[in-house]
Parts: sequence; C-alpha cells; structure tokens
Amino acid sequence: MIRNPFSSGPRNPQFLMLAILAGSGICVAGGQRIEFVAVEPGEFLMGCRSPDADCGDDERPAHPVRLSRGFEIGKYEVTQAQWTAVMGTNPSHFRGPALPVESVSWNEARRFIAKLNRAGDPYLYRLPTEAEWEYAARAGDSSPPLRALDDIAWHGANSAERTHEVGTKRPNAWGLHDMLGNVWEWCSDWYGADYYRMSPDSDPRGPSRGAFRVMRGGSWYRYMWFIRTSARFRDSPDAAYRHVGFRCVRTKK
Repeated sequence: MIRNPFSSGPRNPQFLMLAILAGSGICVAGGQRIEFVAVEPGEFLMGCRSPDADCGDDERPAHPVRLSRGFEIGKYEVTQAQWTAVMGTNPSHFRGPALPVESVSWNEARRFIAKLNRAGDPYLYRLPTEAEWEYAARAGDSSPPLRALDDIAWHGANSAERTHEVGTKRPNAWGLHDMLGNVWEWCSDWYGADYYRMSPDSDPRGPSRGAFRVMRGGSWYRYMWFIRTSARFRDSPDAAYRHVGFRCVRTKK
C-alpha cells in the first residue's frame, strides 16, 4: 500500500507559515507537507526519438540537453489540501484533499509559488522548465518501458473521466508519481513549435516570448496519445481547465 503523503495540521489561509525539515526534502506550508525529490545534474536526449509518425512535429528533432545544476522537484502534483492551506480557496472541479488541484491557470500557479517564496526560507520555488520536467519524467531512462500503462498513469481509458488521489500509481525510477496522466502540468517555458531546432544544448528555458505556456504529461481526459514523456501541449497563461494542474521545483538560493 502506498503511504498517504499528507499530514494533518493547523490551517490558516490568512497567514502562510513555511517550515523546512532540514535534509528531508520536505517543506510544510500552512500545516501541509510538500515533499520533494532531489534530481542531480546530467544530460539526456530530449524530444521524440521515434522515426515513426507517432509524435508531434513540435517534439522533433530529438536533441542532447545538459542540465548543469541539480534541483528538487515535487514528488507529487500539488494537491487541493496544499493549495487551500496556502491560498485559502479551492478552484478545483473534482473535490478531495489528496486530489491534485486543477482548474488553475499558469498565472494562478505562479501566485501560489510567489506565496511560498515570500516565506523567506533557503529555497527558491518555481515551475519546472520544460527540459527539467522531461529529464525528471524520463528518470534516467532506466524505468521499464511503460509496463502496463495502467500501472503508472491515470489516463482516458482507466480514469472514469476524473482525477484521482496523487501517489496511487507506481512512481518512476526516481520516485516521482503521476509524471504521466492525472493532470497536465504547467511548465515555466513559453511555447515555441520550432524551439527544438534552435534550443541551446545547456539549460534551455524556452523562447523569450510567446502567446502560450507549455504543459506536459497528459491527463485523465480522453486523449491517451499525450501520455508520453516527450508529448507537448500549450495554452494561454490565463486558461484554466479541470485536467490541468502543476508541481513545484525548488533550488537553493
């Protein structure tokens, strides 16, 4: 049985108290634990590697990327309990404290993160870059090849058309849950359909401007074609849907 990743505690949405449990990869925001997994610097091949037509044009070409600095990424998608403890509201369509928060725009996700950063702990909180997200999702490419998809992801064929509690599917090789399926996850990058053709090979952060922000990972909603580590999607930074959420990254200041 997978352990419930949440602990009870005092909730005061009018005042955010952020505590750091030294060396644990955990912060406590408004009484809610947010767990992080350390990811070491490294190199990987980003984008679609298949020669077939089962990938989008914006996933090509596959290209080597080097991430020069390690980071910590959320072990789980941000939950409704965590969002409510920090923001004092719950915008989600599907309700439950251990369900991922959804119906939040990129801009709203950034406001949540800004509140974490105002607490003044030794970390800088942010959304992952698209490269960081894919690197963490691939997990060194040591994961078994998608076993049965049902083991690792809530997707259009097994979700009963709704979100599910985070952490109830098997993690990837680096211990991260729901990197595929459940809800799409906002990344920090502007979207560029041709960006991979001009992307720097070290620490890419996306185009300098654009109309849309990137989402990764696919969701519970219908389209199983997106349940792949290289699949990309995008939308306006003020768009909010019941199949879109996010997870946080943090680095030492």
